[in-house]
Amino acid sequence: MTAGAFAEWLQPLPLVAILRGVKPEEVLDIGQVLVDAGIRIIEVPLNSPEPLSSIEKLSTRFGEQILTGAGTVLDPASVPEVKAAGGRVIVMPHADAQVVQAARSHGMFALPGFATPTEAFRMLEAGADAIKLFPAEASPPQVLKAIRAVLPTETAIIPVGGITPDKMREYWQAGANGFGLGSALYKAGMSASEVADNTKRFTTAVEALRSA
Repeated sequence: MTAGAFAEWLQPLPLVAILRGVKPEEVLDIGQVLVDAGIRIIEVPLNSPEPLSSIEKLSTRFGEQILTGAGTVLDPASVPEVKAAGGRVIVMPHADAQVVQAARSHGMFALPGFATPTEAFRMLEAGADAIKLFPAEASPPQVLKAIRAVLPTETAIIPVGGITPDKMREYWQAGANGFGLGSALYKAGMSASEVADNTKRFTTAVEALRSA
């Protein structure tokens, strides 16, 4: 897997859906809403109820249509468990080279978190396919712009944390390649119809960014 290959998943719609707190019995209805809207990357954080079951359900239902994986992956030992459930992407809140290397050794995409240039370069050296600016609330667009200026141009940077449709433009102009969507897209207990409404707001915002 290469950074270019991961970028291909972002190209149709540069949004990563984060379903923190989702339950296995509801994940397929919510996943269908997201897929119907064009989202191709869905992350189930490991601190959700029975996350591996949800990942397995998504992987079985949607197969190669989407990139399914786990978020909040804190240690290398979790990586093979996610792969066994059908996950193909490992997302971390932190900059951990061991988790990145574990993901790559299992043929999975690795998206570690970073907050500083040092962490960004360290994660790229470890083999990250993209890097996650987290928490974005603590790193405004000006910070992203400065870091983007010193990173390799092909680096995919995805701000995560507090992203709403109205905050996307400034990050996009500063060099973001996509966005991780958390509670503004899905909160535990939301219905599929509520998620559909939220998804529409984000997809409309992306259309505006791309047409500007």
